[in-house]
Amino acid sequence: MYAIVANGFADGPAEALRDYLVARDADVLTVFHPLTPEHGKKHVVTRYGNGRRVDERSIGLPLRPPLSFALDPLVPLLPPHVDTWFGFNPLACARGLLARRLGRARSVVLWSVDFVPDRFGASTIPTRIYDRLDRLCCTRADARVELSEAARDARNLRHARGGATAPTYVVPMGAWLERVPKTPTDGFVGRRVVFLGHLVPRQGVDVLLDALAVVKNRGGDVRADVIGTGPLEQQLRQRSAELGLDDTVRFHGFVTDHRDVERLLAEAAIAVAPYRPGEDTFTAYADPGKLKAYLAAGLPVLLTDVPPNAKTLARDAGAELVRYDADAIATAITNGLSSPERWRERRAAALAYVTRFDWEALREQLQLPVR
Repeated sequence: MYAIVANGFADGPAEALRDYLVARDADVLTVFHPLTPEHGKKHVVTRYGNGRRVDERSIGLPLRPPLSFALDPLVPLLPPHVDTWFGFNPLACARGLLARRLGRARSVVLWSVDFVPDRFGASTIPTRIYDRLDRLCCTRADARVELSEAARDARNLRHARGGATAPTYVVPMGAWLERVPKTPTDGFVGRRVVFLGHLVPRQGVDVLLDALAVVKNRGGDVRADVIGTGPLEQQLRQRSAELGLDDTVRFHGFVTDHRDVERLLAEAAIAVAPYRPGEDTFTAYADPGKLKAYLAAGLPVLLTDVPPNAKTLARDAGAELVRYDADAIATAITNGLSSPERWRERRAAALAYVTRFDWEALREQLQLPVR
């Protein structure tokens, strides 16, 4: 029996672990809490057994994220006895540590999906509380999983203080390649650019809109899809209108079904990830899931040199590194669509590179030790 507790409902390692265990006829309890206000107030608890879903219930609580995080440990009030508890953030892991202490879990795994120094600001009370909880989980859990070496090393430096942490495994973000639709070999004809992500300053959607305006002013003909929502959505929609991009950019907002996200990606020709450099955010330590989604769809990627794997993607996966600059991004978009032969080469490189990150290929790394 396994428990998987996470915030958010997008495709990612928690869902991949669930599918991996369910496919092997394990008994699995998943608890998915809302991550952002757009996810609403529903906390979803699901039981699986004999390779199928047995029961599911939604628990509505009165608060939305981030205020609802304080209520997450109350769902469910009494979890079943489990062999391994997987917590995908410190709060979820701490609940598992309590379950282990009460004899309701044999082992606990902290599976970290990001690392942010000074998450709530330097030396603030919320940051101190978060760090204390994260440090507790790093040292008391039976195992740790990190998405990248950069995140592992940074968290060790912040929390280990020369002491030992739980045995640590690096399992990068993967993708279900058999399921994901691919952009066709003539996908460049549609001249469509796609962005997927949370609409916050660090994602650089503002500079992308400026770049699309530059392309249009130069006489270029491209279309763009922006998939995702966030605190900047209305501001970005207004900015798009001011730039005269109403006929160019489609804002899709929060897309609940990830299969619809995958379909939109497969309809694109180029994917963009214009992370804003110089901000101390988790992107510099992460293995962003959207990059794997882009590559799984066979999309040539334009990105800034912010994620730790950016140079590797440029070298091996047909990606191109660009400056955080509207003119530079506009030129890269235009050039990326100008040569069908080069576009196909980049598509092939993306699909070849991402095969090593098929969740099926990573499954051996998911077999973590239990006590």
